[in-house]
Amino acid sequence: MGNRSSKKKGSKRGIKTDTEPGANRNSQTPELKDASSPRQPFQSEASASQFESIPHRETPAALSSTNTNFRASDKQSTPVRKKYSDPLTIEDKKQILIDGLKEKYKFYYDSVKPLPYIQDRLYCVNTIFVESGVVALGGSATSYGKDASWEQLDSYKNIFNDPHRRCNRRIIEGEPGYGKSTLTLQLAYDWCNGVQDSPLADVEILILLRLRQLGNVPSIYRAIKRYLVPKEYRVKERDIKEILESCKSVAFQLDGYDEYPGRNTNEKSIYGLKTDNGEENDVERIIRYKMFQESDVTLTTRYLPNEYDRAKTKRFKLTGFDEIARDQYIRKAVCGDDEQAIAKVKKGLKENVILDDLCQIPLLFTMFSHMTHEIEGFQKFKSVTDFLRHAMNCFHSHTRNKSKDFNAKEYSKFLEQNHSELDEIAFEGLSQENQQITWSQAEFLQRLGQDFYDQYILVGILVEEEMYDIADGQTPGKSDKMKIEVRFYHKLFCEWFASFRVVDILQGGRFS
Repeated sequence: MGNRSSKKKGSKRGIKTDTEPGANRNSQTPELKDASSPRQPFQSEASASQFESIPHRETPAALSSTNTNFRASDKQSTPVRKKYSDPLTIEDKKQILIDGLKEKYKFYYDSVKPLPYIQDRLYCVNTIFVESGVVALGGSATSYGKDASWEQLDSYKNIFNDPHRRCNRRIIEGEPGYGKSTLTLQLAYDWCNGVQDSPLADVEILILLRLRQLGNVPSIYRAIKRYLVPKEYRVKERDIKEILESCKSVAFQLDGYDEYPGRNTNEKSIYGLKTDNGEENDVERIIRYKMFQESDVTLTTRYLPNEYDRAKTKRFKLTGFDEIARDQYIRKAVCGDDEQAIAKVKKGLKENVILDDLCQIPLLFTMFSHMTHEIEGFQKFKSVTDFLRHAMNCFHSHTRNKSKDFNAKEYSKFLEQNHSELDEIAFEGLSQENQQITWSQAEFLQRLGQDFYDQYILVGILVEEEMYDIADGQTPGKSDKMKIEVRFYHKLFCEWFASFRVVDILQGGRFS
């Protein structure tokens, strides 16, 4: 896969809005980030179907931003470039690394999309973040099943600063959509902006890595270089090693261990993630308390690693949104102080009793609340499957409606309804011993075709991530080529499409 650094598609859209600590905390609606319109729908071999149009309504945030669509950076003068000694000292390089990390994290936390099919509506995580419920495992991390005793915590901050649970190795568990990645983004926002009551307020360097990107990268220093500061030629891998080893406080946020290609490595690993001396990769070494023993390490995951130091590791679990959290999200991120709009969303929830448990999942609740608010009228759902089908239809409907604009290219209803090859890709990925979460763009194009691929990227079901293709030992430069990898917007979406393939197999190939 080569030496690569993550850079999301769309990073050239001008979404580098400077967010000050505490910005918009008292505003009635969440802050939207400036982003250009998504690319136009393409000409498909199949004509658009005469499907009913679903009228959409802009959120208060979108309406209020109509005449104030500017970036905070436009109001500020260009920052003066810091002067460093020549040659650079290790302290100079440390500051350069910190600045590079903050720039990368800012791109992450300024690019939150509650509704992925509206690709030009981006939020800062701090303007929509609402705490999920969280519990802590009582005693050691060795309890399982009926022996496990979980205790409710008041806040996610207790995970880090509760004196009774003080540790420097912790695992935050949660099912897909329960807000694990969003929590890491909020922590990154707090660290970058110096939020005083943040658990990471005293941390000198924060390393946030998305583990799904680390295939074939056994070195943690190389991963930091490739994925967090690939263009910073003044800081090399060896400098990162020296900086982290000499730093007074380092915190690691390792996000998505269940999506990590190198998890639970052993001698038979097919991913080649062994180091030169035959040991496990650095991520595994950190988890197993063999590396960075003095640093603070948080691992988010759907399920536990096979091996970790149970005596030194505390376990926590995100339990989702309760009624209070739902109300907070509706007011903070969807409706503001519009009581009539708030009542409409709550009515939609009340009349869909089947969704009560489902809307405990933050990802699905945020989708439901935004869709209920923005789409005129709402429907009752007979099952969870019925809701997910409706959600997917909303994704397609938004793009379908935009294709009716003057001079817009045609949308294919045929491609919306026929996705058996995508079902098979999703099923194959989830069926592997180490589940495949990302694919090369070339593989997707070969199997799906250009028209299908473009439509599902535009709809928001598939997401592109640009990667710097940097050969081992080379210093990233301006001429580096890019490779594109593709993933589903969320693992829940991957499971949704894989389920069609499961049914098809059980039906013996008959219409599913």
